[in-house]
Amino acid sequence: MDVTLGVKTQLKLKEAKQLFRNHTITKLIPTTSGIIDTTYITDNHVIKKYERDVDTKSDNKLLERLKKANLSVPVCCEQNQEWFLYERLKGSEPKNIQTFHIVALARFLREFHSLTFKHSKQKQLIEKNEINKLLNYVKYNFFAYYKRLQFLQKYKSNIDGLIHGDIFKDNTLFEEKKISVFDFIDSAYGNFAFDIAVCLVGFGVKRNHYYANLFLKIYNQKAPRKINKTELHFEMRVACGYYALKRINNYKNTKKAKELL
Repeated sequence: MDVTLGVKTQLKLKEAKQLFRNHTITKLIPTTSGIIDTTYITDNHVIKKYERDVDTKSDNKLLERLKKANLSVPVCCEQNQEWFLYERLKGSEPKNIQTFHIVALARFLREFHSLTFKHSKQKQLIEKNEINKLLNYVKYNFFAYYKRLQFLQKYKSNIDGLIHGDIFKDNTLFEEKKISVFDFIDSAYGNFAFDIAVCLVGFGVKRNHYYANLFLKIYNQKAPRKINKTELHFEMRVACGYYALKRINNYKNTKKAKELL
């Protein structure tokens, strides 16, 4: 049966109302983005079903902690079986990137990293075994891309603390100049410079020196660890390569990877 992109498990409005009786649900809109988990939009909430093995308890604790620190993130309101009900954040996905977007991003990551700096080193975002597995597929199916991406085999990330690792535009919302960030479920331990690099790549400004310099200026004002331009530029190369590698594996072609490379 055909399903909407972003929805792997179908849910009907009547079923949603039964799952979350204490909340008003008059509409159920399937999402049209995302390829991994099932996500529906309701009146004031987001309903999710994770289609993989994830640590939802740790994720919910992190969201509660960030919320208490006055960062705009969606906390979990209720869970029923495998379905989760999250706050629906206000705002819209940014389109034409402007200076205030970069300032808001820098302030958000600065506060987020300050909260997670030097926390216990558990699961790392970029694992060597994962890189080797992804590269092995590319080597035997897209050898020209393998030659461009094999430098990732030698990459060893310094661990600063917990990072989001996936702040692309579609994981943010802006209400005027206020930023909200979501999808922390895959957050792991890694390099803060890598987190910033992903953010700038995800917002399509990796070649904009003004925006990169502005980001670092705002971030480094009260950063738990100052990031310099040389480190950031190197991590941008890693970020582009890492997500290009993942896209080739996920989509089984190079179309999505070309956007990054």
